[in-house]
Amino acid sequence: MQVFTIGYEGATQAQVIDRLKAAGVDLLVDVRAVAASRRAGFSKTILGESLKAEGIDYLHLRGLGTPKAGRDAARKGHVAEMRAIFADHLAEPQAQMEYERLKALADEKRVALLCFEADHAGCHRAVLAERLSDEAGASVINL
Repeated sequence: MQVFTIGYEGATQAQVIDRLKAAGVDLLVDVRAVAASRRAGFSKTILGESLKAEGIDYLHLRGLGTPKAGRDAARKGHVAEMRAIFADHLAEPQAQMEYERLKALADEKRVALLCFEADHAGCHRAVLAERLSDEAGASVINL
C-alpha cells in the first residue's frame, strides 16, 4: 500500500492535479477541517469537480481535520503542540470512524491526503500518513 500526501500552498490547482495524475492517484482525500480556501480552485466543490474531470475521485473527511487550536499551533510553527492536539482529536469517535474509512480506502485505491501546508512535516497529514504506515504498512510519498 502506498499513501501520498500533498499540500497546495504556493501551487495552482492545475499543478496539484498534474502531480496527482503523475503519481497515479485514484482518490484525493481532503483532510482539512474546513474545506474552503481563499486560494482559487481549492474550495471543496470546485476542487471536487475539477478532479472528477481529470478522472480523480474526491472525498472530504472533515473528522480528520485539525481542530482550530491545532491549526493555530501549526501556523505559529509549534509542530509538537499541533501533533499533541491532533493526537487527542484522533481519539474522538468521528475521527476514529473516518480514520478507519481512510485506512480501508487506502487499502483499495491509490490515495493522496490533501491539506494546505507545502511542507508535510509541519502538517497534520503527516501524522495520518505515519499512522497508516505504522498500522497498515503503508509506504508514504510526499508529493
